[in-house]
Amino acid sequence: MIDPLAEVVTLLQPSARYSKLVLGASPWRIRRSDTGQPLYCVVLDGGCRIAIDAHEPFELRSGDFLLVPAAHDVCITSLAPPPGGETSMPVALGNGEFQIGAANNLIDSRMMAGHCSFGSPDAALLVSLLPQFVHVRGEPRLVTLVNLVREEWREERPAREVVLSRLLEVLLIEALRSAAGTNASPGLVRGLADGRLAAAIRVMHERPMHAWTVAELAKEAALSRSTFFERFSRAVGVAPMAYLLTWRMALAKDLLRRNQGRVAEIAERVGYSSASTFSVAFTRHVGRPPTQYARDEQASATGA
Repeated sequence: MIDPLAEVVTLLQPSARYSKLVLGASPWRIRRSDTGQPLYCVVLDGGCRIAIDAHEPFELRSGDFLLVPAAHDVCITSLAPPPGGETSMPVALGNGEFQIGAANNLIDSRMMAGHCSFGSPDAALLVSLLPQFVHVRGEPRLVTLVNLVREEWREERPAREVVLSRLLEVLLIEALRSAAGTNASPGLVRGLADGRLAAAIRVMHERPMHAWTVAELAKEAALSRSTFFERFSRAVGVAPMAYLLTWRMALAKDLLRRNQGRVAEIAERVGYSSASTFSVAFTRHVGRPPTQYARDEQASATGA
């Protein structure tokens, strides 16, 4: 059976950028602006408060895991934040450890944080299928996985990059599936947590070449057309056909980039009756015709 979540994470091609242990000595506040980079964090001791983009701040406690597939504006403070808008500068202690807060203050929290990169040129497209953030409480497996990532990142052992990429794939999948049934923001995870919607999502991934309609997908979900449309849109954050289009374009771009057939063949594999219909849809969605996209991506890969 096709696993939609595993497919999306595999296409993202995650790789480690860095991982660090952060020691917090209250009160403190740090703020960072990222250009949509993936961020993960696990609280080992104590706690903190975090605000992500325009969302309301919330508390992270010992054992909590946070994943932000595309971080832009993140503000993290001690549970009792410093007055005003004062921010702290992390101080490097060596060996991948940093302290935030005054040096003479008591350390009352420990967090492991890391950034990874998504190697796929379609990262933004694929990330749009995921929740804006995932907050998981009480999952020791995630703490173990983060520790393994940090240990592997620090060591210069053979096949280090291969091991890291596999560990990150497992970490992302574990975090995303652990969020099922929680207050994860709309996205693929919430859709898969709903058994009825999961049935429809799986057939879209299993048979992207089929000319799906909302009525057919509703039948797969054993729901009325109107109930399915409303329930899918609320859980996943986009309408069913918009999700299907996004997934088809992600597949098409991957096939074109890897030179896996002529345009007409790829069009058929992602559900279009003709090369011309596919080309129009692809150009509208991507901004370049499929033939040009394939040439550009293959030239980029070879450094031409």
